[in-house]
Amino acid sequence: MPLGGENAVLAQEIEVLNSRIRDESSFIDEIFGEIGKVIVGQRAMTERLLIALLADGHVLLEGVPGLAKTLTVSTLATLIDAKFRRLQFTPDLLPADLIGTLIFDPKSSDFRPKKGPIFANVILADEINRAPAKVQSALLEAMQERQVTIGETTYPLDQPFLVMATQNPIEHEGTYPLPEAQVDRFMLKIIVGYPDRSEELEILRRQTGRVVVSTRRLITPDALLRARGIVRDVYVDEKVERYVVDLVAATRDPKAAGLPELVDLIEYGASPRATINLVLAAKAHAFLRRRGYVTPDDIRALGLDVLRHRIILTYEAEAENTTSEDIVRRIFDRVEVP
Repeated sequence: MPLGGENAVLAQEIEVLNSRIRDESSFIDEIFGEIGKVIVGQRAMTERLLIALLADGHVLLEGVPGLAKTLTVSTLATLIDAKFRRLQFTPDLLPADLIGTLIFDPKSSDFRPKKGPIFANVILADEINRAPAKVQSALLEAMQERQVTIGETTYPLDQPFLVMATQNPIEHEGTYPLPEAQVDRFMLKIIVGYPDRSEELEILRRQTGRVVVSTRRLITPDALLRARGIVRDVYVDEKVERYVVDLVAATRDPKAAGLPELVDLIEYGASPRATINLVLAAKAHAFLRRRGYVTPDDIRALGLDVLRHRIILTYEAEAENTTSEDIVRRIFDRVEVP
């Protein structure tokens, strides 16, 4: 946090912001407590879903079936009293199944819009990579513009609006690779792993017993929107901003960053959207830690989730079994921390 005479006013403003964050973030611990009644473990996934909610970003969840991805998302929607819709993406899905269509009304002899399930606050796009390009195009407009076009009319989506998509990494038959432009719209890509042995034992006992756990509403969507406003106010020092820019620039020109061995492994680096999303996610991460300022640790904590899906590898990297995560880790190890 900046100190010194000329930064005295800034330090005071940050202290005021810290106080606001303490008041407005009281629901965070309650959310973790309520989710813990339903979900065993998966703290990192839950935290990153909250970060996406607070930073107004979409999330791509990748993991094998049975890891409570759907249950976590639906539980979180219940806790914030949000309208939730789960959409199972299939190869025969049509854009109209997602956004709606025009229906002829014989009484008025005119067409009227019938809105689709996309008109909700939290959308779970289950197995998103099973739907064809036309569906992805319709979803892309909703994700980026927060609006949907039916016929000749454009309808704004309710706020907050968040797409949480799941992807199965082990089954590729009947799937379509997501367009890079759409993948770039996801603020975070979260890899969901298996529970450890003690967590799985607790899951077993909960799921085979008689006790049924229910959750309660903790906050309203309006309260979440207020928290988003505070997240936007979280202070980011110029040194931290330059650190983020250096990290993202290293994915495009690794030689200039002192990583010449990565030149032949990266086809395309991350876009400026990565820079923006990394800072926004870091602000939300600081909010969860009850801080009014971002530190390099916030950046490092979320760098992998923000960058792993934005680096396109060369055939040489794939031949060497080098992953985008390997490259991101090497960049973070090399770029100097302020």
